[in-house]
Amino acid sequence: MPGRGHRKEITIVAFRLTKRDMNINTGHKNILRQKYRILQTVSRDLPEMRFYRTFILFSKTYFMKRRDFIFKGLGAGVLAGSSLTLGGFSRLMGNPSAPQDGDYDLVAVKGTDPPAMFDEGINSLGGMSKFVKPGQSVVIKPNIGWDAVPERAANTNPELIGRIVKRCYEAGAKSVSVFDNTCDEWKKCYANSGIEEEVTKAGGSIVPGNSESYYRDVDVPEGKSLTETKVHSLILDSDVFINVPVLKNHSSAKLTIAMKNLMGVVWDRRWWHQNDLHQCIADYTTFRKPDLNIIDAYRVMKRNGPRGVSVEDVITLDSLIISADIVAADAAATKIFGLEPEDIPYIAIADEMGIGSMDLSSLNINRIKMG
Repeated sequence: MPGRGHRKEITIVAFRLTKRDMNINTGHKNILRQKYRILQTVSRDLPEMRFYRTFILFSKTYFMKRRDFIFKGLGAGVLAGSSLTLGGFSRLMGNPSAPQDGDYDLVAVKGTDPPAMFDEGINSLGGMSKFVKPGQSVVIKPNIGWDAVPERAANTNPELIGRIVKRCYEAGAKSVSVFDNTCDEWKKCYANSGIEEEVTKAGGSIVPGNSESYYRDVDVPEGKSLTETKVHSLILDSDVFINVPVLKNHSSAKLTIAMKNLMGVVWDRRWWHQNDLHQCIADYTTFRKPDLNIIDAYRVMKRNGPRGVSVEDVITLDSLIISADIVAADAAATKIFGLEPEDIPYIAIADEMGIGSMDLSSLNINRIKMG
């Protein structure tokens, strides 16, 4: 094991569970026990280490299928503790031959201050003026679905939203509106999330989404399962659409990220749950893709999503992802969470439909680590 002179290094331990490992009929319980003992030994000798893409195995989860293990394990708190992280910045590997000239497909920022992280990231993409022109109307769609304080990570970071509103006005926007079709009572969600206060301070408008009268019927001609829906008028009438989800666990969709966040711009989202949820999520994106996607992965709810139970469900990953490609943004966020894009059906479906690219190795990615 490394001596004292190496204590600042981060040791990476990763075991990828195979179908053979997880199949009780093949009798490979001993393999799993050996992997668990190795993790115990290494973590004891290097208590400061972080585990990337590592699964600690307990006897009750030995015999689950791999996919069930990943998602049920997350929900049950298999990944827990301040020394354990779900993913890693190092997993966001783009195309090494892409020109590093600032013409990036995606920017990932790691830091300690979400507003400053956004400023750094958007500047590397050419600034907010690349996306918002003078005189344009802007709609921002965060996740504000739950009556929960920011520390619970059920909603998007309020300070991040305030900074985005401010930068839109600096780019010349004539109006900036913020809304969500909330799950809990909308006034409580807007207030207790902290988003209403930050938007108001920045000069933006908070708009409700709690009445069907705010929504208009639209056709989704490229949809396979979702062929029509009702969309909030702000999405239909605004010049610029900025999508700002929070990365978190979700009981139905596995993860809620940028595409899943768009369920908050429609009225009849319950229908989606009853008619192939993952296909509907991809289908809607063919109708109106956001002009910019900003994924808040600073505080991340690792289990009990989408509402969460307490701050014990939350870890800090200190990350932010920005991209105009909604599929690429979701793929990058999935990797930060510790999963693969193909583990999330709606991402794989959207990639197959040509909505965007989940192949990060083909993209020009700027990874920024702030001090």
